[in-house]
Amino acid sequence: MNSQLENISKVWPTIKSVFSVPHSEKEYLELVKTLDSLVDEVGNNERHKLAPVMETIGNLIENYESREYQIKEASPVDALKYLMQEHGLKQSELKEIGSQGVVSEVLSGKRSLNLEQIKKVSNRFHVSPLVFI
Repeated sequence: MNSQLENISKVWPTIKSVFSVPHSEKEYLELVKTLDSLVDEVGNNERHKLAPVMETIGNLIENYESREYQIKEASPVDALKYLMQEHGLKQSELKEIGSQGVVSEVLSGKRSLNLEQIKKVSNRFHVSPLVFI
């Protein structure tokens, strides 16, 4: 074994929780705490001696998040249904779209929102019009 690996094997037991890939929510949360502490210490100083450690831990966290917290892309109808639920709205309360019958057709996928409806609904919910396209 070369000397560099020998040195790593000696210190590994004390640092492995910080430099190992997290495989559970608990391990992930511990890494996030460590990263928060590093950010407090290092800040934006790229020359700080712990900056590479911060970058490495950030990469481990990002890898875990991309694996465990995948965000599915929602259809415009799914987004509208979600926003209605979050705001406690009924179909009859979406006058921006039209009558309750029109809203029903949109929610069932029989009809798409037109540009004017998209503008009005995105303004009502304070979201980007892209949500409904």
